[in-house]
Amino acid sequence: MTPSRDPFANFERMRREMDELFGDVFERAGFAARQGFSPHVDVYYCGDPPRAIVRAELAGIDISEVGLEIRGRQLVLAGERRGREAEGRLYQQVEIPQGHFRRVIELGVDVEGENATATYEEGILRVEIPVVQREEVPRSVPIRAPGDGDSA
Repeated sequence: MTPSRDPFANFERMRREMDELFGDVFERAGFAARQGFSPHVDVYYCGDPPRAIVRAELAGIDISEVGLEIRGRQLVLAGERRGREAEGRLYQQVEIPQGHFRRVIELGVDVEGENATATYEEGILRVEIPVVQREEVPRSVPIRAPGDGDSA
């Protein structure tokens, strides 16, 4: 089975990029302090039987603080990267994001959430979710001509 392409799959990525762009502008202008972050993810499909693979970059995050949930065609990833120690330090530059995050990843196919598995290694969370396979059985459709006993 070939996964069908979801035309809305990239909207979440575009929204996040717009938030990052305008968030930085507002931050520099002093309007708002940015809270949390959004981990980067890769989503792809492979295998026989086919499965959706989601890889999320979660370096420096205690995996016990991460929640994972599948809702239909969405994978919801939530958690927190704890703040850095500030005692006795004067930071020149701070680029590693911290705080709460919640990321909704749109999957382009129907999946079997109850059979998902997840592993965490070297800062990368890998979630494998089997894709729902539908057997495409040809179905014959009878053709009726006018007057074939159609009383409707």
